[in-house]
Amino acid sequence: MDFTLSDEQRLIADSAERLIGDRYGFEERKRHMASPRGFSRELWATFAELGFLGVGLGEEHGGYGGAMETAILLEAFGRGLVVEPYLSTVVLGAGLVQQAGDDAQRAAILPRVIAGELLLAFAQGERQSRYTLSNVATTARPVGADGWRLDGHKAVVLGGDTADLLIVAARTAGAALDRDGISLFLVERTAPGVVVHGYPTVDGMRAADIAFTGVELPAHAVLGPVGGALPAIEHVVDRAIAGLCAEAVGAMQALNALTLDYLKTRKQFGQPLGSFQVLQHRMVDMTMAYEQAKSMAILAASHADEPDAAVRARIIAAAKVQIGKSGKFIGQQAVQQHGGIAITMEYAAGHYFKRLTTIDRSFGDVDHHLDRFAGLAKPAA
Repeated sequence: MDFTLSDEQRLIADSAERLIGDRYGFEERKRHMASPRGFSRELWATFAELGFLGVGLGEEHGGYGGAMETAILLEAFGRGLVVEPYLSTVVLGAGLVQQAGDDAQRAAILPRVIAGELLLAFAQGERQSRYTLSNVATTARPVGADGWRLDGHKAVVLGGDTADLLIVAARTAGAALDRDGISLFLVERTAPGVVVHGYPTVDGMRAADIAFTGVELPAHAVLGPVGGALPAIEHVVDRAIAGLCAEAVGAMQALNALTLDYLKTRKQFGQPLGSFQVLQHRMVDMTMAYEQAKSMAILAASHADEPDAAVRARIIAAAKVQIGKSGKFIGQQAVQQHGGIAITMEYAAGHYFKRLTTIDRSFGDVDHHLDRFAGLAKPAA
């Protein structure tokens, strides 16, 4: 496989690196997090101007590229610890519209997302769901000739408190855990009956718990086939996991560089810490863990749109396992080698470790994806 970046991919990488380097320092990030929305709308508009919000979306609506281009962009975002709701709006939200929506829905939503005018959030997880995408208790019942009534509760909805439009997974038929009977609905965040409780997450992002009580929806609020949304959900979540793997690789690279710089400059017993052989060995192990993670992230991105769902799921699961293991190892080693400064709010190392830890828990941790991989493994011939 040729891993050389194309001219378009190199342009994405260079543009993202310049933006992060020029306008996304650690102090700027803290200011964005402290703002009422938890991110910078000005920077979001810059993302739109640079074309970042169209990556992975249909060319007919102004988008371009695919999962590999998304991974390139998110890797740069990982190095900068970007807190803007790119994953929730573009990868998950717009990805579901692209995957499940009809022509009218795509035309109405995707150009506004690409222009930076519309924020989306995918409301899927619930208190009892854990990592099982089919564990949906929120219900949508037919009302009148062609309407729907939505009731239920969603937990830890990424970007849910700032989104303009929610994409809600609800059960229209069947029992909890059934693969059939899950549908998607487009719901305005400010619609009557929608109550949003937003909060910051441990890694500096934003999430929300959202209650739906008797929310009345028209027929055109349905996104995709009634009762048959799970395959589209699984595909988009696999794409999101591939993107998170790339973001984690960027964070690992930055954390390794930060640790190496600290070892070169911090002195003990009259000499730099990096002169001690045991710490040199640790840096080698951290570098190896990063390289293993990067290889698996590339594999995940290259198969994120694999048409065979079982093959795609097996590769994504394997990548998520390696990302979780490498992220935990690099984070722990970085903290140990920095000492107490690594866990202070004023220093970046701890923030990278928090983000890596959150990525490990997002859409399934190491144990979950080990089980997933084992269940999907082909039996020996």
